[in-house]
Amino acid sequence: MSASSLRCFLVLAALSLDTATGATPSNAAAEAAARLAPRGHYPKYFLGEQSYFTVVGAAAGDREGLLNEEGALEVDRTAFSIEPFLYTQDGLTTWNEAAPSPSLALGYLPVPSVAWRGRNIALDITAYATDGPQAALYARYRVENTGPDARRVKLWLALRPFQVNPPWQSLNLTGGVAPIHAIRREGPLIRVDARTVVALTPPDQFGTLAGDALVRTLAQGKLPRGGKVHDPKGQASAVLEYDLDLPPGAARDIYLAVPDLNPDAFANAAQVRSGRGGDFARAALQASLDGWQAQLSRVELLGPPAARGLLDAVRSNLAYLFVNRDGPALFPGSRTYARGWIRDSTVMASALLGMGYPDTVRRFLAWYAGFQYPDGKIPCCVDSHGADPTPENDSPGEFIHAVYEYQHYTHDLGLVRGLWPQLVKTVAYIEALRAQRLTPEYRTPDRQAFYGLLPESISHEGYSARPVHSFWDDFWALRGLDDAAELARRLDAPEAAHFAALRDAFRADVYAALKLTMARRNIGYLPGSVELGDFDSNATAMIVNLGRELPNLPQDALRQTFDEYWAYFQKRRAGQLDWDAYTPYEVRTVEALVRLGRRRQALAVLGFLMAGQRPKAWNHWAEVVWRDPTAPKFIGDMPHAWIGAEFVKAVRSLYVYERDSDQALVLAAGIPKDWLESESGVGVRRLPTGFGVLDYTLKRGGDGTLRLTLGGDLTVPPGKIVVRPPLDRPVRAVWINGRPSPAFTADAVTVGEWPAEVRIETGGP
Repeated sequence: MSASSLRCFLVLAALSLDTATGATPSNAAAEAAARLAPRGHYPKYFLGEQSYFTVVGAAAGDREGLLNEEGALEVDRTAFSIEPFLYTQDGLTTWNEAAPSPSLALGYLPVPSVAWRGRNIALDITAYATDGPQAALYARYRVENTGPDARRVKLWLALRPFQVNPPWQSLNLTGGVAPIHAIRREGPLIRVDARTVVALTPPDQFGTLAGDALVRTLAQGKLPRGGKVHDPKGQASAVLEYDLDLPPGAARDIYLAVPDLNPDAFANAAQVRSGRGGDFARAALQASLDGWQAQLSRVELLGPPAARGLLDAVRSNLAYLFVNRDGPALFPGSRTYARGWIRDSTVMASALLGMGYPDTVRRFLAWYAGFQYPDGKIPCCVDSHGADPTPENDSPGEFIHAVYEYQHYTHDLGLVRGLWPQLVKTVAYIEALRAQRLTPEYRTPDRQAFYGLLPESISHEGYSARPVHSFWDDFWALRGLDDAAELARRLDAPEAAHFAALRDAFRADVYAALKLTMARRNIGYLPGSVELGDFDSNATAMIVNLGRELPNLPQDALRQTFDEYWAYFQKRRAGQLDWDAYTPYEVRTVEALVRLGRRRQALAVLGFLMAGQRPKAWNHWAEVVWRDPTAPKFIGDMPHAWIGAEFVKAVRSLYVYERDSDQALVLAAGIPKDWLESESGVGVRRLPTGFGVLDYTLKRGGDGTLRLTLGGDLTVPPGKIVVRPPLDRPVRAVWINGRPSPAFTADAVTVGEWPAEVRIETGGP
């Protein structure tokens, strides 16, 4: 089974993993020791409790750390962690006594912190990273005396052979123990096997230990001795001690760094030996904060104070797309999913384009195209080993669509021309796949429903155990063919007519298969696959969000699909269903509901999913959300960037989306009513669309009317601007640029001028 297949199997078929599953002997031994030791002496996950974490990295870096909600920092993939402890006259403080609480800088920047509070001493752990020639992962430990009396405090920073990633994170790696065999100190450099920790703040004492007695020693107020250690069992550890005399209200900052490349050159650049390491680290922190603020300010989504948490999460998840990527590759995760799936990446690319990052997408497309097979096949996934040969038949359509989206937002045909040979081969590959189901045996009654479709595959994540003819694959291919035909038209390429004919023939076969499957299964909803006739609203939501086929879908079946989803959702939310977990890919349903005019339902689903962020302060999702947040179960990477991208797209759709059926720009179709009641109203600044850059503000005026200001650098689209604000009463009258306009219905206003000042009056029954 390929890694991609295994991913699907674990996520959707083996969600009942427990602490024993996949545990190595060293993890089992650590778990046994943890259960005999005082709580707090070992990572929480060895007690069979979930430990949540977030990623730490730079926007253009290739290495990421993990910080967990207890304050431990994993320095690299499957590497050791730096774990803090405090010691005062009251004894040892671990994560267990500290009641840790997480946060992000400014509420949204990907610079996470964990705060410990108690016994008149506060410890704030902040992790951040920089890229460039001196790329490094940093940790700042701020110890503050919050009491009325002077305090003496020991801060112990322990280098321990444990990951932040829990042991049940067992896909593509194994979490838990991370063996350390050798540690030695060379001045400010602490060599830990092949990695180096630079003590930017020199410790007062340093000690090493072989074996597993480190925290027992610290609990006695003792520091192990020795500047180096070797442990063939991989249980070596070390401690940096900082002796702090703190007057009331005083604080002290301690900095460590783990350089990406040459630690000696890094230490020299930081001037550690001359006592300038702290200044260097402070400057790096400020540069990180400034850089992220600039990076995340290209587009503004405007809303009232009540919307801040939601809008902060949008910015955070955009940032996580950059943190998780490696070079041009867009990765959904930093550990389990440190691979580039075209499926995930296409959605991430769409989110980036819609929020103003075309250069990132251009680099990705040029990179991924280089892995195309000679026969035109687009690999489902690429990692450090190259292209994954597993057949996943959504891949060619996704690649074409990603190229189309780039051109649609940027109007840059240069990249399309450069990739045109690859695009032509991709279409030929789709045509060859389809030809396998155009032979006479697929005209027989028992196989008629497969006629003209793409062959079976496991690309849809529910079909890992058994490949099927998935409509997920077919609708991605249909959108890809449609996009290829449109790109050929824009290029005036000779393939345009053939691509359009291929699209039309394929569309007819896809809809015939849908109709036949529904009839044979006697179902009223849109099925996920031919063989199963399965209900899959998440897959149907993708079809809706792709846009172009929405008016062609059987409308009664489409309506029933989301009626059934809504009935299920309400029961789940009310606790009337027995459920264990869900995957937040479901957030794509929010966008689909907005596009279907189901605003209230979209907002209810969004609110439910927001409650699944753990911890809330880090603004992201794991791949799996368990009903019991403490359950020691597989959760995938945190943050999961595909889910984050779907979330960004969903929230963007509340403000604006493009209606492909008539090329209209639809505004405010998902905005909550109470947002308009706020004095600030809602709007966007510098938002890219396929028709130019959009600015708008919408608020309720003092006279009760709605006031819309449209600006930016935009060409009025063929379908014009359609405004669908939340209304208690029907639209009664509209003025555009001071003139009355008849272009409205009870719940929508159409604007064909730009720029425009629009006044909307409501009234009547």
